[in-house]
Amino acid sequence: MTPPSDRELIRVFGRIGLLSFGGPAAQIALMHRELVEERAWLSDDAFLRALSLCMLLPGPEAMQLATYAGWRLRGTSGGLIAGLLFVVPGAVVILVLALGYALYGQMPLVQAAFSGIKAAVIIIVLQALLKVARKSLLSPASWALACFAFLALFLAGLPFPLVVLAAAAWGAFTARATDPPLAPVHPESPRTLRTLLIWGGLWAGPVVLLLMSDQPFLTDIALFFSKLAVITFGGAYAVLAWITQTVVNDFGWITTGQMIDALGLAETTPGPLILVTEFVALLAGYAQGGPGMALAAGAITLWVTFVPCFLWIFLAGPYLDVLSARPVIAAALQAITAAVVGVILNLALWFAIHVLFDRTQTGVFLAVPVPDFTSLNGPALVLTAVAAVVLLGLRWNMIGTLGFMALAGLAAQVV
Repeated sequence: MTPPSDRELIRVFGRIGLLSFGGPAAQIALMHRELVEERAWLSDDAFLRALSLCMLLPGPEAMQLATYAGWRLRGTSGGLIAGLLFVVPGAVVILVLALGYALYGQMPLVQAAFSGIKAAVIIIVLQALLKVARKSLLSPASWALACFAFLALFLAGLPFPLVVLAAAAWGAFTARATDPPLAPVHPESPRTLRTLLIWGGLWAGPVVLLLMSDQPFLTDIALFFSKLAVITFGGAYAVLAWITQTVVNDFGWITTGQMIDALGLAETTPGPLILVTEFVALLAGYAQGGPGMALAAGAITLWVTFVPCFLWIFLAGPYLDVLSARPVIAAALQAITAAVVGVILNLALWFAIHVLFDRTQTGVFLAVPVPDFTSLNGPALVLTAVAAVVLLGLRWNMIGTLGFMALAGLAAQVV
């Protein structure tokens, strides 16, 4: 297949970046539809193998998957195009919303429009889950791994990295010793040391300059979110509690109520959920020194959050096919791919519960986010039913559906 041009890459990943609502499950589904089903730029096998790699790396897996896809199609320039276009639209929206929030407080009309979009996202994620399951659950063992991953995350509340590593270990352990080695593959121009020096330097440079400056607040911002970029395995959901505790209780940058609003807005804007850190930094910076400090804090946070993502992908990407050619590692990656179905189901159910119910509570014996059924959000349920009719019955396209559901959310607010 002829690789797409830079113009095609910009058009497609720009579209993905603008439509990437609903967190990693919906974003992964959107990329699968755009890159595998509609354009065949990547095979199913390559897409799922890349997703397995991104699940093992720190940082937002959907953004890193986009970066890997762009790199695979057009090299480093393609990775930059895809990764930046995945993040920039959401970052701009968060910037506008955060400054509006800092100036005017909550914005009911914006939140009403997003309530319709969130309802549509529930159905989009359901479609995605079914498609990914059909393509990756091809044996009883893969179904068992998917169930294990879901139950371990949703019921037992086990750490995400532990679940993924357990699936990989099971796949490697059960790999048949008689499997013939796959065709040898050589790394795709890895340039490991050069990549490490360039991208590591880009990441560390601003942090070092701030350490040498007289800006304690911005230095704390840079160090905290740099640390987050290293430990955020499994995406933002895995570290939200720690982020909240640190920024609210330890640093006192924002209040608990502001953190809840930040999460709600980040969940309903395009781009990775980890953009909640930009919202936090903007609010904290505004409180420290007005709009100028807010913009500086937001820019530093974006830099130290997403530059490491490019570092991880450009370091690991060239070795993915090499590792996948080894039977034991290939079996481990296949096991992770099966477990990913359970991961997506966990994220989808978590999102649906928080959209359809106003309150949740922890289970008595297990770490289950049990909905408080007396807090069922009637308008959200009606909007979700409307989204199901539009997407599943009338089969509208995604852009039309999201626009219509935003208007439906506004109408529900008026009613």
